[in-house]
Amino acid sequence: MNVFELTTQLIDIPSVTGDELAVGQFLASHLEQLGYRVERQGVAPDRFNVIATTEAPPRIVFSTHMDTVPPFIESREDDEFIYGRGSCDAKGIMAAQIFAAQRLRDEGVNEVGLLFMVDEEMGSLGAQAANKHPLARECHYLINGEPTDSRLATGTKGSIRAVISTEGRAGHSAYPEAGESAIEKLLDILQEIRGSEWPEDGFFGTTTCNIGVLSGGTRPNVIADKARAELQIRLGIDIEHVRKVLEEAAGTRGRLEYASAHNPVRLFSVDGFEQCVVRFTTDVPYLSQWGKPLLLGPGSILDAHTEHERISKRELESAVSLYTNLLSSVVKETLR
Repeated sequence: MNVFELTTQLIDIPSVTGDELAVGQFLASHLEQLGYRVERQGVAPDRFNVIATTEAPPRIVFSTHMDTVPPFIESREDDEFIYGRGSCDAKGIMAAQIFAAQRLRDEGVNEVGLLFMVDEEMGSLGAQAANKHPLARECHYLINGEPTDSRLATGTKGSIRAVISTEGRAGHSAYPEAGESAIEKLLDILQEIRGSEWPEDGFFGTTTCNIGVLSGGTRPNVIADKARAELQIRLGIDIEHVRKVLEEAAGTRGRLEYASAHNPVRLFSVDGFEQCVVRFTTDVPYLSQWGKPLLLGPGSILDAHTEHERISKRELESAVSLYTNLLSSVVKETLR
């Protein structure tokens, strides 16, 4: 099959985070048929990373993630684009990396591996497991794939995923003095966070905060005794400054928990490629043992996570050459 066919086949296997088993089984089988040594690295029950290598040590590894955000959207296409969940984030990228690795093998470059992971869209559990793998010490360069508009990223923002919970006292809404609203407590905390001024960084840019999930209460005529908010903060600055803001805002009014947290990351780069700094984060901060990290992929992050997610066929096809050219620019001399 060609890169378009592999992309649509991958899209049509649902793999929302936590449900990556079927796509992992497909990838493992497909790569075995291509002659790779394939390991299914367990991460959690029915969840595994796929690690594919040749008989040679994997000095360069292409990596990306198998999971997607919900909901599942099946593939469709027209003359210009392939649509569907994961088309650009990151199943099209995965297909391009597989074809790039195969092209390199055909040219006699066997020191290439593939690393496809679970859970990138949530807590990067797959990447954390992969970082403990003995093969990581064999790797000199990790070429991670995310939609960067086919530009080589020189840096990614950091990230904090935080949960704030509040508790109150239930009561009849006609008598507010008899209860204590957990929702109003939470809104006060969130308003304080929203009013914070974040320092900017000249390289990474502005820190931003998204209140992604809000929940609380049972009925409009009942004072809410519990409330909860999930926040995603994209860091242009050091993590400790933002932690202080969150902790001071929550104070004694709420409970603050961190689902994940890491600082901004500067990436390895080479000349000859259009470059950028991206606002999103990736698995790269959790893959520190896998050599020098590079970040590159076809597709736009503005299409990712949307109902119209898509990838340009032209850009997808070009990505195969883009990946092989990047590898050649970085490591070909090392492999001789």
